[in-house]
Amino acid sequence: MSRNDTAQNIILVGYRCTGKTTVGRLLAEHLACPFADADDLVEASAGRSIKEIFATESETGFRDRESAALKELCAQSAGVISTGGGAILREANRALLKASGFVVWLTAAPETVWDRLRTDPTTAARRPNLTATGGEAEVRALIAARAPLYRDVAHFTVASDTLSPEGLVDAILRAWSARE
Repeated sequence: MSRNDTAQNIILVGYRCTGKTTVGRLLAEHLACPFADADDLVEASAGRSIKEIFATESETGFRDRESAALKELCAQSAGVISTGGGAILREANRALLKASGFVVWLTAAPETVWDRLRTDPTTAARRPNLTATGGEAEVRALIAARAPLYRDVAHFTVASDTLSPEGLVDAILRAWSARE
C-alpha cells in the first residue's frame, strides 16, 4: 500500500463463495500488505469449525465471536480483510466496517454461489446450513435478504462471477485508487 493509504484497510464483504478469501489473498500479495480472514480468526480462537460453533453456541454465539474478530481485525490498518458472509447482519459490525476502510462487495448470481458451494470440498465440514431449507433455496433467500445490508456498507461493488480473481483485483485497485 502506498504511504498515503497506511491507515486504510480494504475490506471484502459478500455472501459465501463469492471469492472474498481468494481475491483477498491475491490483493494483499499485490499490495505487499497483510491479509486476514475473519472466519479463520473465529475458528482459530474457538479451536473448532464454524459449523461446530453453530452447533454448540448457536448462531448468536458465532455472531458474538465474529463481531469480536472484526473489532480485532479492523483495529489494524493497511491490510486486506475478508469478512464472513453474515458479518453485515449486525448494525454495529456495519458501522465498524464502514469506518475501518474501503469496503468492497463481491457479488455473484445465486446459481454461481450454489455451484461453488457444492464443489467446495471444505463447505460441508466448515459451514452449517443457515436455514431449514438449505440448498439453492437458502442461497437465493439469504442473498436477497442480505443485499441491502451489503449495499449499505459497500464503497464499491463488483460481480465475482464475471471476472477472474486477477480481474477482480484489478477492478478493486482501480476503484480504490479513484476513491478520493
